[in-house]
Amino acid sequence: MVSCPICSKPVKETNINSHIDSGCETFIDDGVESKSPQVASFFRTPASSKKAPSAPPTSNIKIEKQRPNISTNTTNSVSTNESNNALANPINNKRPSPDQSFEDDSTSHPAEPASKRPKITAIQRAQPLAERMRPCTLDDVQGQDLVGPNGVLRGLIERDRVPSMILWGGAGTGKTTIARVIAHMVGSRFVEINSTSSGVAECKKLFAEAKSELGLTGRKTIIFCDEIHRFSKSQQDVFLGPVEAGTVTLIGATTENPSFKVQNALLSRCRTFTLAKLTAEDVTSILKRALEVEGPSYQPSELVDNDLIRYLAAFGDGDARTALNLLELAMDFSKRPGATKESIKAALTQTLVYDRAGDQHYDTISAFHKSVRGSDPHAALYYLARMLQSGEDALYIARRMVVIASEDIGLADNSMLTLATSAYTAAEKIGMPEARINLAHCAVALALSKKSTRAYRGLGNAMAALKEPGVAGIPVPVHLRNAPTRLMKEMGYGKEYKYNPNYKDGKVKQEYLPNELKGTMFLEDIDLGTEVDEEYDGWG
Repeated sequence: MVSCPICSKPVKETNINSHIDSGCETFIDDGVESKSPQVASFFRTPASSKKAPSAPPTSNIKIEKQRPNISTNTTNSVSTNESNNALANPINNKRPSPDQSFEDDSTSHPAEPASKRPKITAIQRAQPLAERMRPCTLDDVQGQDLVGPNGVLRGLIERDRVPSMILWGGAGTGKTTIARVIAHMVGSRFVEINSTSSGVAECKKLFAEAKSELGLTGRKTIIFCDEIHRFSKSQQDVFLGPVEAGTVTLIGATTENPSFKVQNALLSRCRTFTLAKLTAEDVTSILKRALEVEGPSYQPSELVDNDLIRYLAAFGDGDARTALNLLELAMDFSKRPGATKESIKAALTQTLVYDRAGDQHYDTISAFHKSVRGSDPHAALYYLARMLQSGEDALYIARRMVVIASEDIGLADNSMLTLATSAYTAAEKIGMPEARINLAHCAVALALSKKSTRAYRGLGNAMAALKEPGVAGIPVPVHLRNAPTRLMKEMGYGKEYKYNPNYKDGKVKQEYLPNELKGTMFLEDIDLGTEVDEEYDGWG
């Protein structure tokens, strides 16, 4: 009979490996009394093999202290002698885990003064509301079908086949929560790191520990890396070997597009799951649940009603963490003398969700460009205002409008290119906030102008032709070649070229394309395409 090195329960020596592989759940020999269970030789240290000196009657208490029983079984043999029980209390008085209640603590230690117990409530109260309300099960996660009853990710978790993965989603959509719930459900060792504070050396140390843990106990290690996109490409290389070998299960969380921010080698070893942006209804449900749980503690006034909850949910813009933080502030503000619902709303300054270096940066300028292309000045002004309000570089917007002037308006109104370049110059010379007026002028003019993509499409046709085998290497016709030297002139370069200005109306019979491309038409005759949208109702 041996004592398990993890749970200290008695197990037959022949079953120790199977017992550990089962997560310390099976092969427990409860029917055999184990007064002083011996550790299997595999787990012994050199010191434990030496003969222990004789000990006083309370030596069994010291054994408990060296290897305390961490299981939930409360039938540990403790001497009924009063003095032994007094000695046992300091050993067994371990700090309760966060999920233990004070009632359980007082039951197990009736003689301990209440003033000496850990103030768990105070510690929890120091956490933000968003952290206290973090879901503990997949059923509590709102708005993510991936972990819903029929979700793909949920099925993998329940079958204990969790792959290395990248969770891509906006802030406050539940990336960290899902990672922690996964670790809890599969019973794996969970290590959380942040790319802003962790380096390669720390990661390698974690990999070594995970390998030892896997070899000794068979327990897997999940490494959750928040903001993994902040790791450089060379730093991400350190994950390749351990992830491919299965030493660790990597769960990376990112708010940026992993196609751009995570290197391809690591991305190919992980599954990418996209988390949906939470709807206003999802955030409203989260806030109502928080108000039910935390309301009695805060005792907010009647101002925090369903109307304010819906306002805060819309305010959060799909970010549950932001909405919960705002609710916490609102509950505090509501208790102030003279507080009104309007004053609470005014106190919560709105911040647009916009990252000048992330997906919002590219998504918004794309929406602006397509609104101008679609001749919708209202949408163009909306996205322009959204970028300017969020601090976008005015010159960046102006450069895009210079491109629009040739790409989308082009030959339909050549003056728009001049207007766009003038708007860029104005933004450069004047600066914000006045330059916003020049940008709005140009944006509306571009949106209302007729559109022609003849030049843009013609260039595209020529570029496509160059991809054909041999086209890019066709020699330039001899009569079109430049002849700056005597040798080139003797070779006939430019000899048969007809100088157009010497002829009436500049018209001559002369080929300009190579013979292999003779008759090819790159520039089309129409300004726009020929497809018909059946849903178009005549607007715009």
